[in-house]
Amino acid sequence: MYLIRFDMRAPEHGAPTTELYPAALEMSAWGEKNGCVVVVLSEHHCSPDGYLPSPLVLATAVAARTENILINIAALILPLYDPIKVAEDMVVLDILSRGRVSYVLAMGYRDEEYAMFGVERKRRAKILEAKIEALQKAFTGEPFEFDGRPAHVTPRPVTPGGPSLALGGGSLVAARRAARFGLDLMASGGTPGLEEAYREEAARVGRAPGNCRIPDGAPTSVFVVEDLDRGWETIGPYVLHDAKTYGAWLKDQDTASRSGAQTIDDLRAEQGAYRIVTPGGAADLIRKHGILALQPLCGGAPPELGWASMKLVADKVLPSLR
Repeated sequence: MYLIRFDMRAPEHGAPTTELYPAALEMSAWGEKNGCVVVVLSEHHCSPDGYLPSPLVLATAVAARTENILINIAALILPLYDPIKVAEDMVVLDILSRGRVSYVLAMGYRDEEYAMFGVERKRRAKILEAKIEALQKAFTGEPFEFDGRPAHVTPRPVTPGGPSLALGGGSLVAARRAARFGLDLMASGGTPGLEEAYREEAARVGRAPGNCRIPDGAPTSVFVVEDLDRGWETIGPYVLHDAKTYGAWLKDQDTASRSGAQTIDDLRAEQGAYRIVTPGGAADLIRKHGILALQPLCGGAPPELGWASMKLVADKVLPSLR
């Protein structure tokens, strides 16, 4: 019915990391017992507001605090990693979580991140493809070569074939790449023809198509409140920080989470990716889209604001749908 996503932004006007990280673990454990179906963790680097740079570490902590809830890293910017080392980490996490952690692999789009890790951005597509292939070979548990290096990733994962991998992206090229590697497609935008390109390429290379998720207009960062005006007054500065920062990063890229808002009033009027809704409004979103995407610590929001939102979902939204 609902998911919770954490990117751990901690701008100066928000809560400190020493409050946000423990809260994310507590919220994940509470969510598991109160209707949450998946915890989603995101990744970016060298962000002044401290955006989560190590999602596998946080995923390990979430897995240790929970028993059954699914954990999705969306997205892992694969070109920035040594694929052999990250494969080892993914296998260990697969064992510890009993197969609960899945991944959306992404190419990334920020020059600063490529520069920080010394990866040649203009070659990022070829680098991504080579590293996807390396991950898939690593998960077999058999010896192989990557970039002229001998590699053997042990132990084997508990998930047959390795942890679930999807490819993120919003272009036809990304859709075809996902199909060619036998990955699910988690589209970041609604480019016309994405699903057709995905299925046609899968047929061309002789692979069965996987899951193909195209954004349907559902908001990606939601808070639930009793009083909308008060909600926008208290939560608005945090979601606006998130929206403006992503907007500056994305520039003209078309993604489901993009906003052009520059003020809280703009963001409220937009009725787009960022929403603050009443319990009734939240129930309507679930009826329309099938799931509610909560981001309870969005933009460094103090944990008490996120807790209030989550508890309204458990106490008022979910019961109204039964």
